[in-house]
Amino acid sequence: MSELRVAEGTAIVLVDDRLGEALPPAALPLVRKAAAVFAGAGLSVAAKAALDVPEAPQDLVERAATAPTVLITGEIDAVAESLRAAGASVVSSPAPAGVELLDAVTVMDRLRSPGGCPWDAEQDHDSLRQYLVEETYELLDAIAEKDRSALREELGDVLLQVLFHARVAAEDSEDPFDVDAVAAGLVSKLVSRHPHVFADDSTVLDTESQHARWEELKQQEKQRESIVDGVALGQPAVALAAKLTQRAGRAGIPLSAMPSGEDTGSALFALAAEAKLDGIDPEDALRGVALEFAERIRAAERRTREAGGTAPTADEWHELLSGSDA
Repeated sequence: MSELRVAEGTAIVLVDDRLGEALPPAALPLVRKAAAVFAGAGLSVAAKAALDVPEAPQDLVERAATAPTVLITGEIDAVAESLRAAGASVVSSPAPAGVELLDAVTVMDRLRSPGGCPWDAEQDHDSLRQYLVEETYELLDAIAEKDRSALREELGDVLLQVLFHARVAAEDSEDPFDVDAVAAGLVSKLVSRHPHVFADDSTVLDTESQHARWEELKQQEKQRESIVDGVALGQPAVALAAKLTQRAGRAGIPLSAMPSGEDTGSALFALAAEAKLDGIDPEDALRGVALEFAERIRAAERRTREAGGTAPTADEWHELLSGSDA
């Protein structure tokens, strides 16, 4: 007895429920010409309802041998595999970049919904603030250490904070918005502030003019009254001084008109301003020196332990920290 073969035009259509009930474009002519269309495994209830076709029978291969048949499924299970083995083609579309974000949104929704995680359900924007700050600094550490694995993980943790805040915002009774509104706002902002990319605007010629144009467009969009409107005042003080210096410099304010003086705050501001105007990020510069100092302390403590010593005196600390092998 010869091996059973399916009729020409028989196909397995793989769909991704994360993309809704959309079929791959290549599947449409096959569905139109098929004598029968069936729903397979791995489809959501919503997808099956939208298709409104019967579930695949056990004798699917025998039926497909007599007439073109299409199986729409979310996975290659035993039924789909038998159909493929009998000669059915497999039609699918590559998942677009970012499709995994849909799963992340779904998981966040599940955690926040009734029956989810009690801790997640209790959080609000204020209670989540500390975690956003912590995760951001952990991401900065991963970047500084050039740790690719940690970078991927910490980016995910920062993304979680965005999804979490958007999910909380969706529950607001007076002014709700969700993650789609957040994404839509971001897209609109990126497009409007890059007319040289998305529209016929050739005014941006280099990086510096692009920065200036960006600030000009932000001023127009947000109808700001001051050049310092929109500066995050809660950021670290050195970074804040650098940002204010940048805004002031672009507005034509000279360094001589910026804060300076003998007191500690004014002296620090002046130093940060000079660094920023020289193209140096003072926050990164200070962080680099601080991290190097922390490592020198660890090395000094390690040498002290290896030598069997106790807590160093001030003079011993000076020698340990100024040594060439520190």
